[in-house]
Amino acid sequence: MLNNDYLTVGQLSERSGVATSALRFYETKGLIASIRTSGNQRRYKAAMLRRIALIQIAKSVGFTLEEITIELKELPMNTTPTKMDWDQVAKKWHNDLESKARKIQSLINNLTGCIGCGCLSMKKCHLLNSDDIVREK
Repeated sequence: MLNNDYLTVGQLSERSGVATSALRFYETKGLIASIRTSGNQRRYKAAMLRRIALIQIAKSVGFTLEEITIELKELPMNTTPTKMDWDQVAKKWHNDLESKARKIQSLINNLTGCIGCGCLSMKKCHLLNSDDIVREK
């Protein structure tokens, strides 16, 4: 018999704000895990809420599910991650987020010129090919 530390897929969906279909998809991708009752119903530990929150936050800043899956493999699945566990993920993502921030800032700074430049060439594009000296010509 399961105790109150376990949530149904509906309860997990309600508490996380993520559709049940997305939760089942996350489970097929190994992002979250459940156990099955004797009636073959999914039950999730409450700790899955933190994993789901991390998935949603990471998606919102542009990480792909593949990137998220790779990092979540480093976290324990069936226990609440420790501060050290979270710190390891944060350190790995820090550089990626800094890189994304630089790209976004470049887009912000150059968007108007880019839309109006008319170059029609990825070879000369300041945003997509910033290291190419041909773009200076």
